Amino acid sequence: MLAPAAHAFEIFGIKLFEDQSDKDAEAVIVDPQPFSVTVAVSNPALESVVNNASVLVADQAEPASGAAGLLAMARGDYRRILAALYNEGYYGPVISIAVNGAEASKLQPDTRLTQPINVAISVNPGPLFRFNSLNVVNQAPPTDDPNDFVDLPSMRGFGSGEVARSSVVLRAEQLLLEAWRQLGYPKAAIVSRDVVADHPTNTVDVTITVNPGRHATFGDVRVTGTERMDPDFVRRQTGLTVGEEYDPDALTLAQKRLDRLEVFRSARLQAADAINMNGQLPFELIVQELPGARFGAGANYSTIDGLGLEAFHLWRNLFGQAERLRLDARLASIAFPIDTAQFDYYFGGTFTKPGVFTPDTDLVAAISAERTIYPTYTETSANGRLGLTHVFSDQLTVEGGAVFERSRFDDVFGTRDFSTLGVYAGAVYDGRDSSVDPTEGFYLAGNVEPFYEFHYGNPAARLVLEGRTYFGFGENDDFVLAGRLKAGALVGPSLGEIPPDKLFFAGGGGSVRGYAFKSIGVDDGNGTVTGGRYVLEGSLEARAKVTEDIGVVAFLDGGYVAADRFPSFDELRLGAGIGARYFTGLGPLRLDLAFPLNKRESDPNYAIYVGIGQSF
Repeated sequence: MLAPAAHAFEIFGIKLFEDQSDKDAEAVIVDPQPFSVTVAVSNPALESVVNNASVLVADQAEPASGAAGLLAMARGDYRRILAALYNEGYYGPVISIAVNGAEASKLQPDTRLTQPINVAISVNPGPLFRFNSLNVVNQAPPTDDPNDFVDLPSMRGFGSGEVARSSVVLRAEQLLLEAWRQLGYPKAAIVSRDVVADHPTNTVDVTITVNPGRHATFGDVRVTGTERMDPDFVRRQTGLTVGEEYDPDALTLAQKRLDRLEVFRSARLQAADAINMNGQLPFELIVQELPGARFGAGANYSTIDGLGLEAFHLWRNLFGQAERLRLDARLASIAFPIDTAQFDYYFGGTFTKPGVFTPDTDLVAAISAERTIYPTYTETSANGRLGLTHVFSDQLTVEGGAVFERSRFDDVFGTRDFSTLGVYAGAVYDGRDSSVDPTEGFYLAGNVEPFYEFHYGNPAARLVLEGRTYFGFGENDDFVLAGRLKAGALVGPSLGEIPPDKLFFAGGGGSVRGYAFKSIGVDDGNGTVTGGRYVLEGSLEARAKVTEDIGVVAFLDGGYVAADRFPSFDELRLGAGIGARYFTGLGPLRLDLAFPLNKRESDPNYAIYVGIGQSF
């Protein structure tokens, strides 16, 4: 009977309950041979190149598996070091690897080696070689289409007088092939590569011959591997049209469209071996579907707002065309001693139908209900939203639709009911290198929402703009300066006739840290705080990595809210603090300690925030 499969649980990169039997078996070495390595390179600038190429250097802390194992590593090192030196432009090296004084290449695998085993690697790289005569046979003609432009090999170091690195030749070949493929020649191939090193002149002549093959258009896409998915829908979602000119960029976009469906464990487009009689290149799309459902849970905590718990359940591919239904529930403001009357509740569902009108357009319908107690008001509401989201590129996404909301608010104006119907339009440009731990790039978002409130009979409109930018310093961006600026404005009736959730507040973990969530608003001078028509927020952060896993942060936040005038400087609320980051595969775990710098009597002395991902 087969033994049951072993399982392991991994957290923060550490595997628990892992079966070690295979590793123990691998650890058993027959006839272990400890050895030490010394490296001598006549050109000190190349010492690290040799060390990095050598398996002997990398593995000297562990014994070799007998003399045969040690000599096999040595023979392999001849090739590895030679290739590394070619890549640096040295084509006449002299490499010696001596084992106990004898050249490794001349020793038999069954040689008996006496202890201690000393390995001496000696390298004389010789002179540096440079490119001389460079020829390309059948180079692709230039193109006027900027989307089809490919760098010329000369722009990547493949030019007369440049250092003759072997990797530059390989990169030049890839550029030559890509240039033909961008013009619609998918089967372009390198026919020959002639590299001749002339030692008297220390130069290298290269001739590369390209066969562009036949021009082609896209053929039919055959979908295999679907179980619950509609193959015709999957084919449509690629956006590939039979008869259109072959374009590798279209294949890249097709892959991204398939990934956005969130229903495949893997999806791979594989071209046919040959172009058919009609000049078309057929493709096979091989997919493996994900399970039909998944769920998750999370938590966050701050000393001001208490503990928050949330969970979701997601159903994938409801009707065979990647439809998704996600239910979310949240319980927040859990503090001690426990008072259920102060809890916040939220429940909502979102239905997404991909591929509406175009492969890049999704229909999104959502309903939700909540009861939330903020420092300045209590909200009980239900709303529904119907709209479209369109992905223009990896960076740019736009959305628009309609939203209806029924709500009741308890605040300084008393208990009021509202019914609003509005439309919304928004756009996000995300040019960051990461959404959870960015080190460079910028982020821009804008949203406008005109609406009509039926209870008081008032039209109004709300506009919000936000920008973020990041600057990384150091070899691995170990130091990052990050900045955020947000502004909002609302046009409409008096504050008493506008739903408080449409007005602007500041404060909290994603706003001005050190202050309670939505506690910064318009103060009438008597301690009464309401929302305002205008908001302006800003944050500065300095982030530094102390180790590979640990980082520290210093930050300054500021924000103010105004009713009908530009506020004075003394109304600006400032928060500052420090934080720690623990970097994981899911993003950094965040711990921030914030202090209000110009606190009011009702503000706390400090606040602690815990979460996943950078604060912005």
